[in-house]
Amino acid sequence: QRLSALEDKQAIKHVVDEFSILADTKEIEKQVMLFTPDGVVESYANGERSSLLQGRAQLQEVFSGFLANFHTVYHQNGQQTIDLQGDRAETTSYCRVILVGDQEGKTMKTTLYTIYQDQLVKQEGQWLIQHRTSNFVWREVEEVK
Repeated sequence: QRLSALEDKQAIKHVVDEFSILADTKEIEKQVMLFTPDGVVESYANGERSSLLQGRAQLQEVFSGFLANFHTVYHQNGQQTIDLQGDRAETTSYCRVILVGDQEGKTMKTTLYTIYQDQLVKQEGQWLIQHRTSNFVWREVEEVK
């Protein structure tokens, strides 16, 4: 039972890390498959909800459109907690997101300090994100010279 719990926690960590890697490589069609078909992503900035997305099709459309604004995308995942409850789990993960793109003739770097809170479910032996709350707690924007 302990070994099974360790395997599940490692699989959950992989899902969270894979989400970030696929964002960096802009493989959005693969990224959305890490969610349940009716998966939800709620985003908050400055304590206010900025978006609510539901379902793989909407996730793919919005994620693709957003990332198209940047030529360099880099996620750096940090500390994470996993609360395993059978075939369900809740995680809190810290992430620094760096986005580099051209705006008004200048190369700009946006750094987002983010806390992801995920609710995952194990379906047919695979862990999937059912609900993600993205809390963008701090944002820095600077010109790259």
